Amino acid sequence: MLDWNDLKYFVAVARHGSTLAAGRALAVDQSTVQRRLTALERHIGRPLVQRHTSGYRLTEFGIEMLQAAQQVEGAVHAFEQALALSKRNAAGVIRLTCPEPLVNRLTRSGLLDRFSAQHPGLHVEFVMSDKYIDLRTGDADVALRSGDTDDGLLVGRKVGDSLWAVYASKDYVARHGKPSSVEELSGHRLVAFDESMASHRATQWLRQVAPEATVVARNDSVLGVLLSVKAGVGIAPLPIAIGDSEAEIVRVLGPIPALSRDWRLLAMPEIRKTARVSAFFDFMVAEMNALKPIITGGLGP
Repeated sequence: MLDWNDLKYFVAVARHGSTLAAGRALAVDQSTVQRRLTALERHIGRPLVQRHTSGYRLTEFGIEMLQAAQQVEGAVHAFEQALALSKRNAAGVIRLTCPEPLVNRLTRSGLLDRFSAQHPGLHVEFVMSDKYIDLRTGDADVALRSGDTDDGLLVGRKVGDSLWAVYASKDYVARHGKPSSVEELSGHRLVAFDESMASHRATQWLRQVAPEATVVARNDSVLGVLLSVKAGVGIAPLPIAIGDSEAEIVRVLGPIPALSRDWRLLAMPEIRKTARVSAFFDFMVAEMNALKPIITGGLGP
C-alpha cells in the first residue's frame, strides 16, 4: 500500500527545490525528507526527482505526478482543518488572534470575563502575533486586526480606530530634546521594525518622512519597539492605546493621521456562521463602548 504521507515530502521538495529547505518547511531533518522520498520512489518504481548541483529538479514523471500529489495534499489539509474545527466547535474554543500588546489590556479589562459569564460553555484562546495570521489556514478563528485588512475572503465589521503617535522616554527628551514636527524626525535617533515587518504602515511611513534618519534599533514586534523606547534608545511611532498607558514615555508628536487605520473583527464566512463565533461577534459588538478604549486609547496630548 502507498503511504500517502510520503507525498508531502515529494510536494515539499518540488516546492522548495531542495531536501534541506523542504525539511525546514516540514519541521523535520533533511535525512528524513531524503529517506521518505526514496521510499516513495522505490514503491512507485520510477524516479520523481533528480539531484543537480543547484538542487533537486523534477523528472518528467515527477512533473506529471505533481498536480495529483498537490491535490492529495490539499485534500488532507482540508480534512485536518475540518477535524480541528469540529473539535473546537465541540469544546467551545474560540481562537482569537490579535497583537500581543492587546492581550494584557483585554484580559485586565474584564471584557472576556463578562463574555464567559454570559457564555459559560465558550472559551477564548489567544493566538498572539504582530504579523497577520492567515485565517484561511485555520490557525485562528477570529482576528482583531488593524491596518490594511481588506480581504475579499473575510467578513467582519469595524469596532474602533487604530491611532498612532510618536513617543520618547522622559530621559531621551531630557538628553536630546523632542521633535516639534514630522520634518524634524530625521535629526533624531529612531527605533523601527525590522525587515520581517517591512510592509507595516509604520515602517513605510518612517521611510517616507525620515529616509536619512539614524535607526539605532530594530525589532520584530510592537512590544520590542516599546521596550527600546522606554529604555531611552530612541523614539518611535507606537499605538496610542499602548504609548499613553506607559508612565515612562511621553507623546512627542501626533496622533499621526497617516498611521490611522480601522480596527476590525474578522473571520472566514463559514467560521463566522458557527454558533460559538457568532456569539463572540455579537458580544463584542454589544460591548463596543468598552472595547474602544482598549484598542484606541486616550486622545489627549
